[in-house]
Amino acid sequence: MAKITLSKLRHSYLPNPSRPSDYALKEIDLDWTDGGAYALLGPSGCGKSTLLNIISGLLEPSEGQILFDGKDVTKLPPDQRNIAQVFQFPVIYDTMTVYDNLAFPLRNRGRDEATVKERVMAIAEMLEVTDLLDTRAAGLSPDNKQKISMGRGLVREDVNVVMFDEPLTVIDPHLKWKLRSKLKELHQRVKATMIYVTHDQTEALTFADQVVVMQLGEVVQIGTPVELFDRPAHTFVGHFIGSPGMNVLPCELRGGQAYIGAHPVALEGAIRGDGTGTTEIGVRPEFVSLATNGLPAQVTKVSDVGRHTVVECLAEGRRINAIVDGSHNPTKGDAVHLSFQQDQTRLYVDGWLATTPDTQTAKSEPMEVAQ
Repeated sequence: MAKITLSKLRHSYLPNPSRPSDYALKEIDLDWTDGGAYALLGPSGCGKSTLLNIISGLLEPSEGQILFDGKDVTKLPPDQRNIAQVFQFPVIYDTMTVYDNLAFPLRNRGRDEATVKERVMAIAEMLEVTDLLDTRAAGLSPDNKQKISMGRGLVREDVNVVMFDEPLTVIDPHLKWKLRSKLKELHQRVKATMIYVTHDQTEALTFADQVVVMQLGEVVQIGTPVELFDRPAHTFVGHFIGSPGMNVLPCELRGGQAYIGAHPVALEGAIRGDGTGTTEIGVRPEFVSLATNGLPAQVTKVSDVGRHTVVECLAEGRRINAIVDGSHNPTKGDAVHLSFQQDQTRLYVDGWLATTPDTQTAKSEPMEVAQ
């Protein structure tokens, strides 16, 4: 296990990059502590796989360093980094038994059979596959094959990091939650440094202690699942995390006050900087409510999702989602007013968070949008 440091890391697939847009990875500085559970989260093409390949040694970065426990491994090949990797598709030997598959990484490194047996039995017990040890891998179900692939990555005690590259992609949806829970349990038991790459927010947020959210080769926020939901540092994070995602609404600043159209909106606190740039208000649907006055809107869609109702409205030409409880029963076409909870209503400038919370702002009652 190791602390992993990425220092001033950049990468371009072009021979002579000259502009920021030439880089698949913008400058990244990160520290991942020994034994932590981390996720790289973002859409396809955001740079997750490029970063994973750089950490594993399959790709040498254009600029910067990769350090394991302070040792520069930037130019070391994969076999000298002591990394275990679990891929989208299970990497196992179908002709071998489950036992021999789990034993292979240890035998390949010359470990004695007593040690091999001890580690294999321990990992098999953790994975709940002890009864399958004599079964040939070819006969396993897809989820059990991926379990064995995970086990091959975990069976060695000398690995610096175990990396998972979209490991649940080929698993049936009804089995994914089982493997997610199992992986979280395994991390808590073996305490290995783990990095989980995915485009699925549920997988990232349920596995990781810290999530690195990426967009267009750039890290836009690093935080706990709660931090990413409660206080997105960028509008992309607000959109990407949550279902439905954050409402992001164009606004104007006039005299230090934010306006949606002609309607002033109370923000969570003071605005940082001069507010020059593209200005937007961000508020999650959980903190939008139907009120007797506020921002005039029309209901365009009502979706009952069980525990609550998602009400989609149109206001000032923009779609706004509100999550309401069963005490509200709006229907399509209704004229309503929308209220935003003030301490959850944030200003973003050029995509980045630009307000500071006011500790005096009341959190118990929503603040209505003034007419």
